[in-house]
Amino acid sequence: METFLGVDVGTTVTKATLFDEAGTSLAVVERATRLEQPAPDRVEQDVEEVLASVAEVIAELLRSSTRQAPSLLAITGQGDGCWLVDERGWPTRKAVSWMDARSSGVLAEWERDGTAESVFRVTGNALFPGAQACILRWLDQHEPDALDRASTATYCKDVIFQRLTGVRATDPSDASLPFGRPDGAGYSEQALKLCRLDHRAGLLPPVTGPVPVAPLDAAGAALTTLAEGTPVTAGPFDLSACPAGAGVTEPGDGLLIIGTTLACTVVTDTVDVQTRAGATGMHLATTRPGRWLRVLPAMVGSASLDWVLGMLGKDHDDLDAAIAGSVAGAGGVEMLPYLSPSGERAPFVDAGARGQLTGLRLTTAAADVIRATCEGIAYAARDCFASTPLEGEVVVCGGGARSRRWLQVFADVLQRPLTVTPDPNVGPRGAVLGGLEAMGHAVDRHAWLPPGDVVAPDRRLAESYERGFARFTQHREAARPLWRSS
Repeated sequence: METFLGVDVGTTVTKATLFDEAGTSLAVVERATRLEQPAPDRVEQDVEEVLASVAEVIAELLRSSTRQAPSLLAITGQGDGCWLVDERGWPTRKAVSWMDARSSGVLAEWERDGTAESVFRVTGNALFPGAQACILRWLDQHEPDALDRASTATYCKDVIFQRLTGVRATDPSDASLPFGRPDGAGYSEQALKLCRLDHRAGLLPPVTGPVPVAPLDAAGAALTTLAEGTPVTAGPFDLSACPAGAGVTEPGDGLLIIGTTLACTVVTDTVDVQTRAGATGMHLATTRPGRWLRVLPAMVGSASLDWVLGMLGKDHDDLDAAIAGSVAGAGGVEMLPYLSPSGERAPFVDAGARGQLTGLRLTTAAADVIRATCEGIAYAARDCFASTPLEGEVVVCGGGARSRRWLQVFADVLQRPLTVTPDPNVGPRGAVLGGLEAMGHAVDRHAWLPPGDVVAPDRRLAESYERGFARFTQHREAARPLWRSS
């Protein structure tokens, strides 16, 4: 029986998953990756360290497997940011993460002069400090030599693909951000001109759909211990791979990823560049013609909860007990969970967004603060989904989905049933499905995408959480002038 290897190069974890022909996960290997913070509001990654993590998870998985060698290596990974490499795929500087905030001044200028909104009206994609356009503009102004030495300004999975195959390419999902044409067929010259980056257009890699495919070269074989000539595919990137791997493919259906990013995604058959929600969120091309993903990827994911747990001397093993140790409404404690150094990007863009705890008293317990944070992140998800065409089922995945009690909070706040993916490896699964599709390999999607458990909302809490969500949005709007003044 054939096997297929999916690798998801995330922001903090690289994961390799081996699947059989029926879509069963046979083995999983993970490696933590390191974020560097060389200065305030700057977040970078060492490209060679990231590449080494890919080699390590693949080699370890192959050593532990008794199955035949995989007949496909499918790569997905984090999007946004800016990964600069030369003609061989070697970095000309550290990769700038999507979490980086150095280009906040660029974005502020573009918001004032209308550039940010104009770009959204062309591409359907909002700008934020970690978007490649903002970073490229900052580098063009402050580190032009890094751009001059580079042959390509690309994204994480595309660097890995080039180093394994020697091929310079990207897929329509990553190309969507931030200069992509909505049809996924290439880049918008108008968007590049609006961002004053048309003179750097040559840095953008060719777009290959549905995803790039190339054989593993000698250097890639030596790095991964896979056989030279093994087919390698790149894409879609993680925000697009996860819906595919979770079986979210029909218009109106949604996916909630509770990860470092709180990604609220809905499948759509239109690109609404005039949306009443304003110039926020993304429209990502998919491997299917006439299908896009409307994505509101909030920055307030599990990292905000991790910070609170760490401050209180707790960890994820304490999460369910803490949530159970408080009550709906967290004893009056309320949290704005905007803790990312680069602010927020969905459902609004504000590089100055900051966190806030209110309702604290001498009688407040640690469990109340933890539950308030969990509720605040769930309110942020509801805030995001309000700007999408969500009508159908909501599937949930990500590290945060491991906590059943937190899932219950999400279901209660959203007042929607949540279907939990039976296998958490949806990113690698989506990459493999995309790769097999690109290679013309027939797949039984019903076998690959079995139904999951459902977490039903507690209807008795609907009114309470309706009031809580109203207070959440009121607090946010009241806080925004304070963010700007600070």
